[in-house]
Amino acid sequence: MVTLAKNKKAFVDFEVLETYEGGLQLAGPEVKSIRNGRANLKGSFIDMDMAGEMWVNEMHVSPYAYAHDRALDPTRKRKLIMHKKEIEKINSAITQKGVTCVPLEIYLKGGLVKIKIALVRGKKKHDRRDDLKKRAQNLEVARALKHL
Repeated sequence: MVTLAKNKKAFVDFEVLETYEGGLQLAGPEVKSIRNGRANLKGSFIDMDMAGEMWVNEMHVSPYAYAHDRALDPTRKRKLIMHKKEIEKINSAITQKGVTCVPLEIYLKGGLVKIKIALVRGKKKHDRRDDLKKRAQNLEVARALKHL
């Protein structure tokens, strides 16, 4: 698997509860652009419509430079392709208070563009501070072990 874009901010702001894999419904020039690493997941989120379909919102895909059709909006909604049971499970989890769904990364799998999404819960300020402390302690331990 080749990772094409990653949502690093999601790991800082949210606690990941469960992850899923799905496909994206893209236009041809968008696939080329994503393969060139011109996608950004920062600030993107996933929502459901009344028909039971999942959509990725605010995912920015820069226009492909050599495309003939340049009329595509870079931040348009893109449909997620997943199994119906998974969609129902995610929908029931999203209805809970404080749980949402965000994309974590876009990658290639067998020549297809896949997206990894997660059910997440927002972190509190003190949780973020604890994470920073743990990361600093792990760095100190690693440095001390390296010098031994």
